Amino acid sequence: MRPFPLFNLCLAITLLAGCSGKVNTEQPGAAKSAPAPLYFKVGPGTAAVVTGTIRYQGKKPALKLIDMSEEPACVEAHHGKAYDESLVVNKKGALANAFVYVKSGLQGKTFEIPATPVTIDQSGCWFRPRVMGIQVGQVLKVVNSDPVTHNIHPMAQINREWNHSQGAGDPPLARKFTKPEVMIPVKCNIHSWMHAFIGVLDYPYFAVSGDDGTFEIKNLPPGTYAIAVWQEKLGTQEQQVTVGPLGKAEANFTFKGK
Repeated sequence: MRPFPLFNLCLAITLLAGCSGKVNTEQPGAAKSAPAPLYFKVGPGTAAVVTGTIRYQGKKPALKLIDMSEEPACVEAHHGKAYDESLVVNKKGALANAFVYVKSGLQGKTFEIPATPVTIDQSGCWFRPRVMGIQVGQVLKVVNSDPVTHNIHPMAQINREWNHSQGAGDPPLARKFTKPEVMIPVKCNIHSWMHAFIGVLDYPYFAVSGDDGTFEIKNLPPGTYAIAVWQEKLGTQEQQVTVGPLGKAEANFTFKGK
């Protein structure tokens, strides 16, 4: 057999390696790691704050008694009487459970997802808290502290709707929302009086008004923002505020009784 010429052997290797003369050692279909996201962080010397008060104008709504007689444990938890919490107004007209958030002004910024879960508890045959906020991708921890079975059913329109029963003593559930959505109504299919509302945002700039109607949104970068407020019975309002470095702005809202 004639020996294979050395020149022909070199030529064959070059053709296989391509024009660069380098042999491709990458495995086909090998996944390339995605670059780490660049999260926006507010400088400690610039962080601003927006505060305000949510008020109700008009005759204070009469308390509405909730019939929990179908579940004796729920009646016992409230010592026989429980009242609707869809419109909570104190003696001075302060409105609780209003969801306040930055509606616009943060475009182009990506914020890190908190590692700490947000908890919603089924306690006293209510969802606690009734109104809450959470970031996209943050864990929602669902707890049942009652001695009865409950059911949590977030009726999302943009996110995936889900529905899960949770018995007394069952371990917590963990769920996430993948898209912004304000607001997601939540109900219990077992106890018709149980309701909650979840605001899902891409960033941590939201708050819920307390019993005194006040709220605070901290650690904002300087800028101009649309601040919006949502209340389950009264609808929405918004106004614009501007805050400078280490600045403080007020956004007060008044809802008129219907």
